[in-house]
Amino acid sequence: MNILILGATGFIGSATARKLVDDGHRVTGLGRDPSRAALKMPALRWVRADLAGMTQSDDWHGPLEGQDVVVNCAGALQDGLSDDLVATQEKAMLALYESAHNSGLRLLVQISAETESAASDLAFLATKRRADAALASSGLSFVILRPALVIGRNAHGGSALLRALAALPFAIPLTHAESAVATVALDDVANAVSAAVNGDLPAGSDLALGNDENLTLKDLVLIHRRWLGLPPAPAIALPPTLARPVTWLADMAGMIGWRSPLRSTAMTVMSGGIPSRPSPDFTPRLLSAAETLAAAPSGVQDLWFARLYLLKPLIVVTLSLFWLISGLVPFFAFDAASTHFAAFLPGPLARAATIATCLADIALGLAVLVRPWARRALLGMLLLTLAYLLAATLAEPALWLDPLGPLVKVLPSILLTLVALAILDER
Repeated sequence: MNILILGATGFIGSATARKLVDDGHRVTGLGRDPSRAALKMPALRWVRADLAGMTQSDDWHGPLEGQDVVVNCAGALQDGLSDDLVATQEKAMLALYESAHNSGLRLLVQISAETESAASDLAFLATKRRADAALASSGLSFVILRPALVIGRNAHGGSALLRALAALPFAIPLTHAESAVATVALDDVANAVSAAVNGDLPAGSDLALGNDENLTLKDLVLIHRRWLGLPPAPAIALPPTLARPVTWLADMAGMIGWRSPLRSTAMTVMSGGIPSRPSPDFTPRLLSAAETLAAAPSGVQDLWFARLYLLKPLIVVTLSLFWLISGLVPFFAFDAASTHFAAFLPGPLARAATIATCLADIALGLAVLVRPWARRALLGMLLLTLAYLLAATLAEPALWLDPLGPLVKVLPSILLTLVALAILDER
């Protein structure tokens, strides 16, 4: 069959796409930026589109043409620079349902969540709940799947945070340590989608996907620590109030495009746990968390990822502060700063060059904080730093021997910038 997968570049979407291709289906992936996914999964046909801009039924005529099944794996945690919850999870879905009536679509598989939890008023769950209700009453043939916390060989969002916490040295600080957390293997989610597409799940099914373990967040983090091959460490339960500054900072980062799993939506959901109700209609046994991880033993790359995950925001902020300070400080000793340019430029031009370089430093220090601009800002930092080093070497080579090492100290900043570029990607 011809199958369109929404959010095919994501954690669940990419695994689902591979499974359906292996099943022999002709799969089209839809995503906001599928360029890298197209290289990794060339068997798919790719469509570049943003669901937030597909809120009218006419927007779906092209993507739905010739498709037998749509699998919706797209979603967002909360509003931010790069995400519009109502548009992505509700309005776009309502437009899809309307358009699907005239497209000959056989089935729509919706990856949703348990929307009736203690945090059901959150926009993340409320938009999903309204979209699910609209689908159920749309007259379309559908299957709704509600996975618990999804874990697998790769990691993204909450599963990435679990690995990062598990890799902390000495002790593991946790809020909501005793909250119950149901899990489901990524492969089991993909298998459930495959079963729905193949007709093994009856149309109209609304199934929860979560194993019947009784795990807490603390248990799950310690399982990941063992999987990483690290020695035991105590988990220290912290009161939720101590996490509020971190949550606030994560929410602010979300407004400039960084999708942290420490944002307020995730923490509110975790405060009530991640439940999963029994689904007798889905008969295959679901893997436990330990079995899921044991099926793909960790390697050194997993340990590197886990240890770097929480360092990544610190690296970006450090680089931002370094460039902001380097751009602001010369204004407090402007004449002294402009003497470096005065060695080979006349006075007015030396002052203009000082101002220009300071403003460039400040601009890069601010730009690196905005997720869509971060890569270009980091590349700009490298190019500008190399230009500074070359100019300083030609104009004042003695600076390399200066006891304070103004040029030598630039080399670690270059290395830190290269590290930031190396770990910038999120999926």
